[in-house]
Amino acid sequence: MKISLKSSLLASALVIASTPAFAQEENTDLPPEATEFYEPVPPKIEAGESTTTPPSDAKILFDGSDLSAFVNERDGTEPTWNIEGDILTVNPGTGGIKTKENFCDMQLHLEWRSPSEITGDGQGRGNSGVLIMEKYEVQILDSYENETYTNGQAASIYKQSPPLVNATKAPGEWNTYDIIFTAPRFNDNGMLLSPAKITVLHNGIVVQNNYKLRGPTEYIGIPNYTEHPEKLPIHLQDHGNPVSFRNIWVRELN
Repeated sequence: MKISLKSSLLASALVIASTPAFAQEENTDLPPEATEFYEPVPPKIEAGESTTTPPSDAKILFDGSDLSAFVNERDGTEPTWNIEGDILTVNPGTGGIKTKENFCDMQLHLEWRSPSEITGDGQGRGNSGVLIMEKYEVQILDSYENETYTNGQAASIYKQSPPLVNATKAPGEWNTYDIIFTAPRFNDNGMLLSPAKITVLHNGIVVQNNYKLRGPTEYIGIPNYTEHPEKLPIHLQDHGNPVSFRNIWVRELN
């Protein structure tokens, strides 16, 4: 019986999706496509209009003034992303940026927009990402009328969980992420006690509901937990597209 490539990939994705959260499997020699799936497609909805002012206990990471809270991910030097007004834009090819300070459990707020001039498609269109603890990626992508694998579209937990709905605004319009994150816990022997959990609101709409991550983000292969420090930086990704950011703040949840 002849099996189509799409059916085969979907079957692989379903097997991966059923992997228990505490499994400690090794990555296999899989192509990237083996962990991408296209169905079901999250329904498209229209988000409401809202803005969020930082609360009094928030740590301001970027308010338009400077990038003093960040360093270049590659060598720890001062970032060379572009600031114009209160807007920060990726300088493609210079590398991502990460916070000087490390964080554990948190509430993270950020606003982002894809370029108003559309170039590329799929994963090549308005691509960036926010990596909690430098390991757990909430995808940033222009997912407005832009087909790609659904666990790689905007507000997905990259290569793990597609959003419940697609709330992405049109290119050039601002999107808001509010992320509530609980870090994984390990025992003294490095064994996983509890997985990381994440809730994501995209433009005020719940799109990830206390999702239990199966491990750190992997582009190829199956995610697996390995012990890491209790606190690590927040990382904004340079994926080669001039994605813009503003109003970035974090609250530590102790």
